[in-house]
Amino acid sequence: MTSCKKEDTKIASNETQFSIDFEKYELENGLDVVLHQDKSDPIVSVAIQYGVGSNREKTGRTGFAHLFEHMLFQESENVPQDQFFKKIQDLGGTLNGGTWKDGTIYYEVVPNNALETVLWLESDRMGYLINTVTESAFYNQQEVVQNEKRQRVDNNPYGHTSWVLDKNLYPKGHPYSWQVIGELEDLQNATVADVKEFYDKFYGPNNATLVLAGDFELEDAKALIEKYFGEIKKRQEVTPLPAQPITISETKRLYHEDNFASAPQLNIVWPTTQQYVDDAYALDFLAELLSSGKKAPLYKVLVKEKELTSRTTAYNRAQELAGEFHISITANNGKSLKDVEAGIFEAFELFEKEGIQDKDIERIKAGLETSFYNGISSVLGKSFQLAQYNVFAGTPKFIEQDIENIKKVTKEDVMRVYETYLKGKPFVMTSFVPKGQLDLVADNSVKAEVVEEEIKENVTKTVEDKNDEVVKTPSKIDRSVAPAQGESPKLSIPQSWTAELANGIQVYGIEQNEIPLVNFSLVIEGGHLLDAIEKNGVANLMTDIMMEGTVNKTPEELEEAIELLGANINMYTTNESIVIRGNTLVRNLPKTMELIKEILLEPRWDEEEFARIKTSTINQITRSNSNPNQVANRVFNKSLYGKDHIFSYPASGTVASVEAITIDDLKDFYTKNFSPSISKFHMVGNITKEKTLEVLKGLENDWQAKEVEIPTYPIANTRDKSSLFFVDIPNAKQSVINIGYIALPRTDKDFYPVEVMNYKLGGSFSGNVNLVLREEKGYTYGARTGFSGSKIPGTFSASSSVRTNTTGESVQIFKDEIATYKEGISAEDLEFTKNALIKSNARRFETQGSLLGMLQEMSTYNLPANYIENEESIINNMTLEQHKKLANKYLDESKMLYLVVGDAATQFAQFKSMGFDEVKLVSKEGEEVPLETVKQ
Repeated sequence: MTSCKKEDTKIASNETQFSIDFEKYELENGLDVVLHQDKSDPIVSVAIQYGVGSNREKTGRTGFAHLFEHMLFQESENVPQDQFFKKIQDLGGTLNGGTWKDGTIYYEVVPNNALETVLWLESDRMGYLINTVTESAFYNQQEVVQNEKRQRVDNNPYGHTSWVLDKNLYPKGHPYSWQVIGELEDLQNATVADVKEFYDKFYGPNNATLVLAGDFELEDAKALIEKYFGEIKKRQEVTPLPAQPITISETKRLYHEDNFASAPQLNIVWPTTQQYVDDAYALDFLAELLSSGKKAPLYKVLVKEKELTSRTTAYNRAQELAGEFHISITANNGKSLKDVEAGIFEAFELFEKEGIQDKDIERIKAGLETSFYNGISSVLGKSFQLAQYNVFAGTPKFIEQDIENIKKVTKEDVMRVYETYLKGKPFVMTSFVPKGQLDLVADNSVKAEVVEEEIKENVTKTVEDKNDEVVKTPSKIDRSVAPAQGESPKLSIPQSWTAELANGIQVYGIEQNEIPLVNFSLVIEGGHLLDAIEKNGVANLMTDIMMEGTVNKTPEELEEAIELLGANINMYTTNESIVIRGNTLVRNLPKTMELIKEILLEPRWDEEEFARIKTSTINQITRSNSNPNQVANRVFNKSLYGKDHIFSYPASGTVASVEAITIDDLKDFYTKNFSPSISKFHMVGNITKEKTLEVLKGLENDWQAKEVEIPTYPIANTRDKSSLFFVDIPNAKQSVINIGYIALPRTDKDFYPVEVMNYKLGGSFSGNVNLVLREEKGYTYGARTGFSGSKIPGTFSASSSVRTNTTGESVQIFKDEIATYKEGISAEDLEFTKNALIKSNARRFETQGSLLGMLQEMSTYNLPANYIENEESIINNMTLEQHKKLANKYLDESKMLYLVVGDAATQFAQFKSMGFDEVKLVSKEGEEVPLETVKQ
């Protein structure tokens, strides 16, 4: 081990001093190690970031970094196939990985007694993996990654946008000219030999940073890191890539008819500069000033004046090698992208005319401190930050310089980068329009060469592995034996407090002093339940209009007041509540609560904003018709709850219902249904009970209680047959599958026991349905099952998005797995379930967000402060017999709705001979339609 140098980083704010202490050193094999102790919770986070992303690939061999990320979860010389996820979950932990253009990261968060096991697992795949890469395992992950591409790109509105932009922005061969997910052809043509070459070059310790954060002893951790990683040999030297910013000589305009889009979208991109240089910081400010908020020129021109869109987006993407400045506008339905383009450049003229005020720079900086603390509120967040800075800036200590670089940005810097990179400069522009609406394309555009996958019949490919025994790499230690576990951390539920204000508001709180932030929420019962079916969507519009100014503040003034505090305030509607949620620095809490009171008690009822909100909502509803997942959820709920239950209608409303809503409907809803008598307030953070009650005095004194009656709807699971409903999305590359029926409410004594019962069926990555559909078959990116429920009965649902030509087989697999599950699980599977659920409680109380969720669950269902102890008791006492009894009581595949949203022309007919009691083709509204409507 080389010498260690301890670096102590102090992050200073206006009134607070916060430090991240870390120690960095390097092993002899070149592995960078960063250690950060955080003993606030009995958990540890391990993150390993490799200096390899898609930017290290070659033309014709794209997608390798991401494909290899998947391969590292399969097996290694001393960890059997599909055991990485299971072993970590069995320890009560969570894990995953991620790949982007510049890097790849793997991470785990586990109870502190499992640290050695994680280091054993991570070192085994770093140094002892490649001999286990088989043809069959590789083929399976090729299929999984192709399904991920179909799900995220091919089956999504505007999914091909990045492909078109990057192909035309970057010259051929530039490391950013291809997508991280890779080309479908490259993924299909990749070989095991290619993978081994990629691994040998980029996955050595000398191209990696290991960050350990959390509750551990420094010297013990160093010894374990040396034990497991110290003997791994260096691999090929990886030369850092030089920055490769680009310029383009002429503007390029492209268009694409999008199979899934229901509204036109314009994207404009200018090449900029790489990360961590002065101009990159100023470009971030420029993006905020141009598009964010009601003062932004893009908002003023495109939203307010011309009503071309309801939302404007701009951002600067500074990366390791180059940067890009994006403007993205999804137009209102039927609006021309010609007008949108003209409006963008009109907004630029307005920006130049109005200039930048000092207060504009101040309000952007005000949010940065809050954002910083939010980013390091968990040990995993700290791990990510430290790893990122070490890999791309050479030291974790760069966090100090990063913040200073942000703080020193001036309005002159912002105007300079505008003139340098945007004003009058060439760009790449894309017009994505719905099928058949070429008249909406921006002028002088040429057709983009998007490659669409052809739907074919499924051909099962059998890959035979040689029966050669895996040759094990020599090691100084016996890596075949997993490390012994120490004692698991005992359940330690954070102390909470409760109070009741004079006007009836129930208050719940937890004091957590790790960071100078507070997170809070006000939950007003009712929400969507209080909507009238014929005026569905009023509650949702309410939460939008109430954030648009107050009696004493225009919408713009309210927005600025929130931003100057560095606070976040959001208001939203759920099926059973309206929620105001906030996040702010402790020192700004009194002023933040004054704004909450003003928003709540002095709504502005701005007619102009109401018209804009209605238009925006109608656009969102219309666009949801093109999103297969949203269509599936809507039809699933309508089919199960029935037309007389409010839950069969989306909380956002329908186009017809929203069009019929007036501002008087909102005022009436507010007058009748906003009351402290049905409200709960929750506070988590660096604040005492006494101070919390003090900042709530305004709400307590000025908000008067009233009687509010929340309607009830009769509901029961009356299904007596298996039904296959199919919604047609022509040429869909995947089928969305939702299976289930009405089950039970969260308040039922069986609810938590059935959640435990469901865990091994589909409650995790290691659930049976995922292991078959993803890991064995390669038909999907993921498959899950679960029970939802509140005070009102929810559903049991099984869901996945599968490759189109595997639709029928996938539905049958779900059906068979549910039926088989009722026969009982093994003692080993029950033990796995108990370990995963009980041991994970060590991670349950780490962040302010998770604690806020705990308080909200307590208040919603009137649970005792120790309700998690009761849940542990249920898990511990569950027997195989009880598990089987619950499965047979709540899982009946012969009475479920089987809903498929996909390409009916190729997939619908097969279901008529698959033994369902009824098979129907239904519309996107859930109404039966004749077969003739299917486009052949």
